[in-house]
Amino acid sequence: MKPLVVLGDTLLDVDAEGTAERLCPEAPVPVVDLTARRRRPGGAGLAALLAARSAAEVVLVTPLGDDEGGHALAGLLEPDVTVVPLPLRGTTVCKTRVRAGGQSLLRLDSGDGTATTDPLPARVHELLEDAGAILVADYGRGLTRNADVRRLLRELAERIPVVWDPHPRGAQPVPGTRLATPNLAEARAVLAGHEEPAELAKLLRGHWHADAVAVTVGSRGAVLSDGLGETTVPIPAAARTPGHTAPDTCGAGDRFAAAATAALLGGADTTEAVVTAVEAAARFVAAGGATALSTNDGPVPDPQPATDAFGLARRVRETGGRLIATGGCFDLLHPGHVSLLRQARALGDALVVCLNSDASVRGLKGPGRPLVRDRDRARLLTALSFVDAVAVFDEPSPVAVLEKLRPDVWVKGGDYAAADLPEREVVERHGGEVVLVPTVPGYSTSRLVAAAASA
Repeated sequence: MKPLVVLGDTLLDVDAEGTAERLCPEAPVPVVDLTARRRRPGGAGLAALLAARSAAEVVLVTPLGDDEGGHALAGLLEPDVTVVPLPLRGTTVCKTRVRAGGQSLLRLDSGDGTATTDPLPARVHELLEDAGAILVADYGRGLTRNADVRRLLRELAERIPVVWDPHPRGAQPVPGTRLATPNLAEARAVLAGHEEPAELAKLLRGHWHADAVAVTVGSRGAVLSDGLGETTVPIPAAARTPGHTAPDTCGAGDRFAAAATAALLGGADTTEAVVTAVEAAARFVAAGGATALSTNDGPVPDPQPATDAFGLARRVRETGGRLIATGGCFDLLHPGHVSLLRQARALGDALVVCLNSDASVRGLKGPGRPLVRDRDRARLLTALSFVDAVAVFDEPSPVAVLEKLRPDVWVKGGDYAAADLPEREVVERHGGEVVLVPTVPGYSTSRLVAAAASA
């Protein structure tokens, strides 16, 4: 299958998390005691990471700065996404949310980076022309105003599905766009004086000369206008966020657009793509939103991965989602591991990796293993966008941790026989199933260790 190409502006998002239990003596503002600082790609970078959950190959074409923020973004995006950088004028834009008790208190923005007006390199022309579908993730930093970009996208829209996620400070979608996905506020900003989502979707379709427009309306789903009429696509009851929680909706629009693009890439029609996108965005919010894609960044100590894993499992069950789990030592992360994890995540709404602790690995592999301690192995795994949480266990097998997690699916590589897995009984007793996925031949940690020793 051809790749899904994301084209747009990438930002660096930071969450400074803490507790706020007292006021500052100098002013009536809360004092936040930081407990964690997490980073993740924002803008088109986040859209690309989310697209990688649904598409086998994702390429991100984005302006990227040659500065600390740009280098951090490149590291956060790989190996999930192939990054093709364009020149950035200025410095990487960074948006820092200060949060306490699950609520944002303020946001600090820095950086002034914008796209250049230079024509696209020949390689980018070739990538876009070979795409199976294109997602334009516009974040108002100038790329969609580039004349060469607009000309090429207009030509490609005649034969390739183009999904356009617009921005108030960006350019309007090119004519022929298969699906535009503004939220309600963005739609109202384009057509002032119009309030109703159905009317906005219909009018914007004509205004932008798009095949279809889906106006997203938060907890109510989306309203689609496709030339055959206006249809409300509600969020399925099973995907709704529990009423007692305050959901973090950051990234929901990116999840919607990425899921719709992946569905079109897979051959879905526009209505089917919007139905898929509504459910995907709802489950994304219910599972914690963009925060779940963040990686910890000093100097604040990391939280224990196991705590996050069981909390995630509880949230997924509460919302009727499908929890996937897999396990292993993951001592030296290699392409075989990445393939297994990507395939596992595609089977449901959240993936928990059950990770053998250092003591467990020594018992299974001998005194010379592991080569990488469990804390660092957990950090590497959670840096992958398709891993939602890690649970470390000390026993020889993950049976005890699976009793608590109760996943819907337990995934192992196809080199195992399901009947011989000691964890099969506990998974099936809780109503789950065991799924074996194909492995990448030629890769194993033991083989890599032996090769390194002989060299």
